[in-house]
Amino acid sequence: MGSRNQSQGKLSMYRRFFSPPKKESYFLFGPRGTGKSTWLREVYPDAYWIDLLNPELFRFFSAGPERLRTVLESHKGQKTIVIDEIQKIPTLLDVVHSLIEEKKGYQFILTGSSSRKLRNHGVNLLGGRALLRHMPPFFAKEIGNAFSLSRNLKLGMLPIVLDSESPEEVLRAYAGIYLKEEVQAEGIVRNIGDFARFLEAMSFSHGSLINTSNIARECQIARKTVDNYLLILNDLLLGFQIDVFRRKAKRGLVNRSKFYFFDSGVYYSIRPQNLHDIESEKEGAALEGLVAQHLKGWIDAQQKPYALNFWQTQTKVEVDFIVSGPDCFLAIEVKNGTQVHPHELRGLEKFQEDYPQAKPLLLYRGKTPYKEKGILCYPVEAFLKEIDPGLPLYSFNGL
Repeated sequence: MGSRNQSQGKLSMYRRFFSPPKKESYFLFGPRGTGKSTWLREVYPDAYWIDLLNPELFRFFSAGPERLRTVLESHKGQKTIVIDEIQKIPTLLDVVHSLIEEKKGYQFILTGSSSRKLRNHGVNLLGGRALLRHMPPFFAKEIGNAFSLSRNLKLGMLPIVLDSESPEEVLRAYAGIYLKEEVQAEGIVRNIGDFARFLEAMSFSHGSLINTSNIARECQIARKTVDNYLLILNDLLLGFQIDVFRRKAKRGLVNRSKFYFFDSGVYYSIRPQNLHDIESEKEGAALEGLVAQHLKGWIDAQQKPYALNFWQTQTKVEVDFIVSGPDCFLAIEVKNGTQVHPHELRGLEKFQEDYPQAKPLLLYRGKTPYKEKGILCYPVEAFLKEIDPGLPLYSFNGL
């Protein structure tokens, strides 16, 4: 069976933090360009590989998913099987399910950059017989000294972008590739122009509460269409939403979710360039998103149940992120300035009044860690460089 050629480039210089299951079969989901295939080829060099982006293989297995069993029987020495982009042929999962049930010693690694087809076909991820793992963009710590906050705010953390000799060009093309190959080719939306305008409109909601009525009015589409488009963004792994933290709430809280594109560079590339734009506002949203994607990446890698939320009262007192779990309760505010002003601590102070057990943390663009009113003010660049899925989130000096 044919396989996709992979450029090793600079990607091979970096060790991903991802730890795969040793013997169990698993799904590996992640947006396009996060390096799933590159990583798998390095970790499983002898695996039997089925790339469903290959037109010949796609036609072969689409015509008869049960052919997978015949193919594997003719390669009896192969026990590790990678099926790349499994969402292209969801019915293959019925065969995979059967082979796992027969306990023939196979380990299936099933990659995907979209969960939409799997969900629409009623696939239940093999009924729990395969684990679910995520491959996020790079963590800052993974690329070490190559990480520069000012640079990566705009370029983001996608391996396919950072591995390129022309990263800005690759980033500009990224959203277009999704529109053409995932949205248009699969017939996910009726009007690709409406969806493209929706993407641009959502770039102004990055790091903000979602107001579907305003987005519908701006794009001149129905509100139900906006709701559907938001679901598509989630399914394609292009964006994610976080809900307000409500545990034992003592104040009136907002009822809407906040939205983030999965990568700060993708956000920067989608947001239109206007002469009247205030760069600090765009940069501030990108910074908050960069922190969000690191926190989400850390949470997705954990075996224990952690949650990522935000906190905002009806009187607009807010905290950007609440990370909670069995051994973690952090309240995190992100500021784009190099100095911290007393009024910027108000949200954390109010949250701590309601939740005194929470550890408050303000991240800013300065260089020096210090405490103000009992709240740790910490350089955001240093914080990002210290996030490691294999370590507690609060393990750095200061908390």
